Amino acid sequence: MSETLIADDPRYREIFDVVKEASHVGKVQGDLTPRMNALRERATVQKGALRELLELPETHQNFDRYRQHYTVLSYKLCEQVFRDNQLYSSEVYRESAGVQSLGRTILEMTGDEHRRYRSVVQPMFLRPKAMTWWKPNWIDEAVDALLDRLIGRDSSDLNIDLCARLPMHVVTRGIGMSGEDALTFREHLLRSTSAHVAAEERTHARNEVTRMLKELIVARRAETGDDVVSGLITNDFRLADGGSRKLTDDEILGYCRLIMLAGGGTTWRQLGITLHALLTTYRFWEACREDRTLIDAAINESLRWCPTDPTFPRLVTQDVELGGVQIAAGSRVDVCLGAGNRDPERWSDPDRYDLFRPAQTHLGFSTGTHQCLGMNVAKQEMITALNGLMDRFPKMRLDPSAPEPLLMGGLEQRGMTAVPVLLT
Repeated sequence: MSETLIADDPRYREIFDVVKEASHVGKVQGDLTPRMNALRERATVQKGALRELLELPETHQNFDRYRQHYTVLSYKLCEQVFRDNQLYSSEVYRESAGVQSLGRTILEMTGDEHRRYRSVVQPMFLRPKAMTWWKPNWIDEAVDALLDRLIGRDSSDLNIDLCARLPMHVVTRGIGMSGEDALTFREHLLRSTSAHVAAEERTHARNEVTRMLKELIVARRAETGDDVVSGLITNDFRLADGGSRKLTDDEILGYCRLIMLAGGGTTWRQLGITLHALLTTYRFWEACREDRTLIDAAINESLRWCPTDPTFPRLVTQDVELGGVQIAAGSRVDVCLGAGNRDPERWSDPDRYDLFRPAQTHLGFSTGTHQCLGMNVAKQEMITALNGLMDRFPKMRLDPSAPEPLLMGGLEQRGMTAVPVLLT
């Protein structure tokens, strides 16, 4: 077990601070879902970027502005765009400086190329592997250590004490790194993709990320282990002509940067949102504690009700009519799944978090060929964490004396400012 996992290191609050994140993406505060809903009720497809339609300030994360932008807001049309990755292409990520700093990744690929590259890594992230490989190797140990650390305390901010630490350490160990490297690597990785640090610092951070990953790749090429990098080294990459080869170091670096960035961030925020939603309506927490089969539904409802990333971009490759609106090739479409997931044509009373809502597919993990690679691991982390809390702290509840937690981030990287609880 890594000492870094349970250390009282101030870097946790520095790195996992949604208020600071929000200031970097337009100083957006609060839940913008009501305003996204209002847009959807006006029209399901509208000319203009989502940020523009919501009258929010521009940010460095915006893609090239020379393109005409449109926004899609209904569940049906959001799903349609996600499922047709040829017409609505993820190649748009080639215009994102932050994504490009990761190297060439499956995020920007389409069609056969995307399928072939994804097939190298996908088997390690399927649901059976999440349960029989990730859980016993890394998730269980991390959850146990983090919750054991809380025994004897009266209160905790679970956002920092659990939600932030768990996924970062799981993905670091799963890749093949030592847990002691988790915080240092995350710090460098975030700085390497940030426009809010000096160019020299960004270059240094990028070099450190590359150095740490290359050292791991060299070590695993010399002697493979039981981890993701070893799998990327040993698995065959299928070529377009039917042959195969092994991945290059640069290709493995791209996979690792993407997996580490996404795996250490989205689950942190979604677990906090889920915990806050369950504890705000105490009977839901109590219901899950008494019937653990409900935990899966609780997480799915959280992903529908408040996904951490409520919009994704796509590039239109041919002239098309979408929802009665003519869109020219070369336009960018913002897929507003935050509004789509609350479409009243699909869900009754969609603005309410309801654990007992009839199960239906949602867009919280996207859908189609670019559905979230790590979704099964993320869900397993959340399921294990929630079970562990209910086992150890059955009387846990929100701390009424703490400042009220807020949902921050708006359009990008939404999460709770805190999850303050009384443990006993």
